[in-house]
Amino acid sequence: MTGIKTTEALLFDLDGTLIDTEELILSSFRYTLTSVLGQAPPDDVLRDKIGIPLRNQMQAFDADRVEELLTVYRKHNVENHDALVKEFPGVAEVLLKLNEAGYRLAVVTSKMSDMAQKSLRFFGLEDYFEFVQGSDKTERHKPNPDPLLFAAETMGLAPEQCAYIGDSPYDMCSARAAGMLAVAALWGMFTRERLLEAGAQREATTIDDLPKLFPL
Repeated sequence: MTGIKTTEALLFDLDGTLIDTEELILSSFRYTLTSVLGQAPPDDVLRDKIGIPLRNQMQAFDADRVEELLTVYRKHNVENHDALVKEFPGVAEVLLKLNEAGYRLAVVTSKMSDMAQKSLRFFGLEDYFEFVQGSDKTERHKPNPDPLLFAAETMGLAPEQCAYIGDSPYDMCSARAAGMLAVAALWGMFTRERLLEAGAQREATTIDDLPKLFPL
């Protein structure tokens, strides 16, 4: 795709978009819910809320034991991170192309900032981004637009100068509510149908498609 570059910044979700953390997340949920509550629901139930802050997910499982659930989950997640996290092919190469084309890049995730940075460092991706913004940076979170609006403000840009790339319906809702271009990462954890229903305006089957969506 060629033409005038109207998008200045590309904001990325992390889990399921830049890094394949699906098995790490599901494994951490299975272990935590079985250990604390005695059983875990099927994976499709666990997967459904991925993309919103972990605390919000735990409240849905047992509002009275949120702190215990968070502690067990985070310990298991950290201890098993390196063994279970996977790399999506071509991510570094695409980020380099986008950097060289003049796009400003940042990560906006519902994960805590320190864990997000750990995942990016593990695959050597942290230097491509101006900053990593986790759920600890705003009071309200996806699907609310506040995280994306805060990121745009941090970069000194208007929302319409930004695109948000993510794999969950919460990403699409947040982008649309913020007035940003909503780009569906179809290689992630959710179906194309869910993302389109949530308001995706453009879609990429693999991360290699991103340079085709934006002028280089």
